[in-house]
Amino acid sequence: MEQRKKRTKYLVMAAILLLCSIAASVAFAKYGLSTEEIKTIQRKLKNWGYYSGEVDGIYGSATTNAVKYFQRTNGLDVDGIVGSKTAEKLGMQLGKDKDSATSQPDVYLLARVVYGEARGEPYRGKVAVAAVVLNRMKSPDFPNTMAGVVYQKDAFSIVDDGQINLTPDEEALRAARDALNGVDPTGGCTFYYNPDKTNNKYMLSKPVVTVIGNHRFCK
Repeated sequence: MEQRKKRTKYLVMAAILLLCSIAASVAFAKYGLSTEEIKTIQRKLKNWGYYSGEVDGIYGSATTNAVKYFQRTNGLDVDGIVGSKTAEKLGMQLGKDKDSATSQPDVYLLARVVYGEARGEPYRGKVAVAAVVLNRMKSPDFPNTMAGVVYQKDAFSIVDDGQINLTPDEEALRAARDALNGVDPTGGCTFYYNPDKTNNKYMLSKPVVTVIGNHRFCK
């Protein structure tokens, strides 16, 4: 009798999970997401540290929760659905199966750093800021993911003051793409600062490798 109750309980739980999965699939069908687009979403969220599951093109609970996490972080409505606004933050255009040059993994987040940190700087200085982020990812002294570097505690003031959530312009996106393609005006630097905006003795003590615009770049 007890075993029958347990079996019934498990069957009910399995049915509930199945219904949740179907509901999620129906919700996403409204937006016409293909399997490849779901894989793109999963890959982006995984590269940015929001998702730890398989990139399998299946929109299950793990992907839904990762999308909700991303939405909460970026000030979006938290519904677990990749509509137009969430897609824009992900750097995607719905209805296109393949990543474009402006929607490859990490480029949109990197462009947001560039826009927040280097608005008003010369274009070379924008690429340099993006390169610093990528150099940190390669260094054993920093996290090895884009989201890990960007959201590391006290790493970028734009995260604390909310500028990280501003929509990057086309020049910031282009600078991010150039850096991702290997352009590094800093020669491998992992730090930069504006001497007019900091009195941090640790930063000011670092040997300057190059100066671009208002920023000094250091290793």
